[in-house]
Amino acid sequence: MIVITVKWYVKPEFADDFPALTRDFTDATRAEPGCLWFEWGRSTENPCIYYLTEAFADGAAGSAHVGSEHFKTAMATQGRYAARRPQIVSFEVPGDGWSELGEIQLDA
Repeated sequence: MIVITVKWYVKPEFADDFPALTRDFTDATRAEPGCLWFEWGRSTENPCIYYLTEAFADGAAGSAHVGSEHFKTAMATQGRYAARRPQIVSFEVPGDGWSELGEIQLDA
């Protein structure tokens, strides 16, 4: 699977509304065949930073996702919310989902 994390630096005037401003893109991407997850989180230290964690079955993030109309529209319009160019980390990893963190001790 392909796992991608994008760090968004959002302009302060858009920070609180950013999830709503990206909702159409989020919903359309989650509906794509091969999308395993597409989840946003907000920094607890800086309210203007959002993290997008996404995963796709092998190959699904290629031409299908990047070539989709909703992706093209998002890339053409969402830059207006960014304080700077988003940063990305992308890896191909084996598997098709999350693994458990075995080291943590849980209460019974």
